[in-house]
Amino acid sequence: MISRALYTLALWISTPWILVRLWWRGRREPGYRRHVFERFGEYRFAAERPVIWLHAVSVGEARAAAPLVKALQLEFDDCQILITCMTAAGRDMVKHLYGETVLAAWLPYDFPGAARRFLEHFRPRAGLLMETEIWPNLLAACRAYGVPVVLANARLSARSAEGYRRWESLVRPAFAGLAAVCAQSAADGERIAGLGAGRVRVTGNLKFDLEPDAERTAEGRAWRAALDRPVIMLASTRAGEERLLLDALPDAIGDALVLVVPRHPQRFEEVAQLLGSAGRVPRRSRGEAPRPGERGYLGDTMGEMAFYYAAADVAVIGGSFAPHGGQNLIEACAVGTPAILGPSMFNFAEATRLALEAGAALQVSDPAGAMRVALELCADAPRRAAMGAAGVALCAAHRGATARHMEICRELLRAAARG
Repeated sequence: MISRALYTLALWISTPWILVRLWWRGRREPGYRRHVFERFGEYRFAAERPVIWLHAVSVGEARAAAPLVKALQLEFDDCQILITCMTAAGRDMVKHLYGETVLAAWLPYDFPGAARRFLEHFRPRAGLLMETEIWPNLLAACRAYGVPVVLANARLSARSAEGYRRWESLVRPAFAGLAAVCAQSAADGERIAGLGAGRVRVTGNLKFDLEPDAERTAEGRAWRAALDRPVIMLASTRAGEERLLLDALPDAIGDALVLVVPRHPQRFEEVAQLLGSAGRVPRRSRGEAPRPGERGYLGDTMGEMAFYYAAADVAVIGGSFAPHGGQNLIEACAVGTPAILGPSMFNFAEATRLALEAGAALQVSDPAGAMRVALELCADAPRRAAMGAAGVALCAAHRGATARHMEICRELLRAAARG
């Protein structure tokens, strides 16, 4: 109790800095300056039907939740799905994916009063927190209001688990208060159980259940065929990685095109400047096609990863050449695009292991190795085809996480309805 009180005090002390940070981030992403009152538990819209609440902190979690959201909508059509986010890009992705079929809002900051106001306003029948979102005051309020909460598609690296242990007196009651944990792997489940979670079940990774958009995939393949040049995709890159990877390209790359798709939309202009003089680089958002001799192309649209992966001969996965833990390689595997991974993939440890064992991905130690291997694969069509087929087969073999999540959701929601 004392630990949570001190944690709450620290939050209150940080409030001015939090507000300044929202304003600052809003310079590049105006969404951060909208609906700020929601971040303190005040909402100006209401649900018309009973609510099932799902929290997806940002873009990756919002996309990963798609098969689960669809399943919940089909089975519990008497309910509305409320999806909360913390980032502007995540909220934009929710609107892009689901339109008006779900309610979208900010999750309030973890103040006790804000958490109570959120729960009293929406009165959710159950909550699902995607991946690793542990908020001590929010989970304490959920227990007090009788709202069962599932940690869905849960993952916890050894590094993150060690960090949580430093604050064990604060986080152990939060983990213990979860109604259930749906872990991506046995190792994730063991680490989460070690922090106090009671009911842990290994359900697999929801991202394997994501079906690539067929229309976007066909469009990407047609784009690549019309281009008639090798395409190396730098996928979901983080700050600083583009320069590292581009600088690692040898001078002699033939007519290969480098397609760069940054992870965060607020960096599109920055990357455009990097790729071309004064930002003059062909861009997807403008419907431009690369001209002969142009070596760079900017993928500056949201929700089109199936197009980009299908347009590429090989994908170098971002977030893995700086200590960020990598980005989602499963999307590349699902459309049959060979993936090249850097050394930092701890956020996708199980998927990385499976992809490497299946032969759908290769892991290298540095940017120079990544670009060398990418060029080798561009020149080796049979090897690319074999890796692509291995990726598609891998995804097919590991589907089913949605159904396993739904078994637990069904049980909790029925129990909540009874009592």
